[in-house]
Amino acid sequence: MKKRVLITGGAGFIGSHLADELLAHGHEVRVLDNLSPQVHGPGQVRPAYLSTAVELQVGDVRSTEDVRRALEGIDVVFHFAAMVGVGQSMYEVEAYTSVNTLGTAVLLQALLKKSVERLVVASSMSVYGEGFYRGRDGRARPGRERSLQQLSAGDWEVRDEEGEVLSPQPTPEWKAPENPSIYALSKYDQERMCLLIGKAYRLPTVALRFFNAYGTRQALSNPYTGVLAIFASRLLHGRSPLIFEDGEQMRDFVSVHDVARACRLSMESEAAAGQVLNVGSGEPMRVRDVAQRMAQAMGKPEVAPTITGKYRVGDVRHCYPDIGLARRVLGYEPRVTFEGGLSELTAWLREQAAALPVDRVVEARAELDARGLTL
Repeated sequence: MKKRVLITGGAGFIGSHLADELLAHGHEVRVLDNLSPQVHGPGQVRPAYLSTAVELQVGDVRSTEDVRRALEGIDVVFHFAAMVGVGQSMYEVEAYTSVNTLGTAVLLQALLKKSVERLVVASSMSVYGEGFYRGRDGRARPGRERSLQQLSAGDWEVRDEEGEVLSPQPTPEWKAPENPSIYALSKYDQERMCLLIGKAYRLPTVALRFFNAYGTRQALSNPYTGVLAIFASRLLHGRSPLIFEDGEQMRDFVSVHDVARACRLSMESEAAAGQVLNVGSGEPMRVRDVAQRMAQAMGKPEVAPTITGKYRVGDVRHCYPDIGLARRVLGYEPRVTFEGGLSELTAWLREQAAALPVDRVVEARAELDARGLTL
């Protein structure tokens, strides 16, 4: 059955791909987006990649009037509007809390007066902090936060109480959140606020914890965007990708096409209501390996990543998902291999090279260093 769908923050990377997915399945799509200059550049210009079939309303999720207008005639809401970035959130505290937490509150307040069929909120892997681990005794346990003393000594591994290195394992949704950054905390705020109001007002609500999504349309000039986009921006300039710690961190990289499909399925599945679900590829990879594969795919195998040997406040060692619950509840199955996704991404990057994006990674790194947010 055709639905009229609102995507807050829908002119961005994941939101625009979700719009395409919904349109392809016969739904109508409206987007509320402030076209932030950090993501979209100056001028609040409609992105060329946003389908002409999408109704775009330029506005702020913190504005009661903008949100009320965007909700008119809507059946389903996807709440994606957020400022994104672990490092930046640690010095733009007011902005992240305002957009992510207050913006969610404004939306929920409006939804108390406007009945919709479903609310889906984009959460993040960052809420977990450290992932799940297993000790030498075979016992599973959540990872412990690494001390600043340990990190200052360049000892990157997560250890147990006796100092033994723990082995990373897929992280299940029931692992207690730790929220090691303002960004992570604000995403957890979004998740819990939506689920709480959803339960109280009998509004079927789903929270999706996205892992490292990648693909076309990421903002290459935004130094706080996804890891692969940051690496790509450096490589387009012939510069080495910068990697914190020793590059052995384990992460999950999931195609934006798989993410968009998981979102649509969460709208359609009755069993998803009230659930928190991991969305990833189920294939963990080391960050240094990802940087090397990115360089090879872009035809720059000689540009090796730079391992900085530094820690960034808010980062974790290993975190990748157990996606079993999404498989059972949504019928979700990742379809895009990393090789296939990387091939599509690099083809798109070749098109972007004609108007080379500004590389702001060093500038962002200097900001963190100046504030004492790297060790």
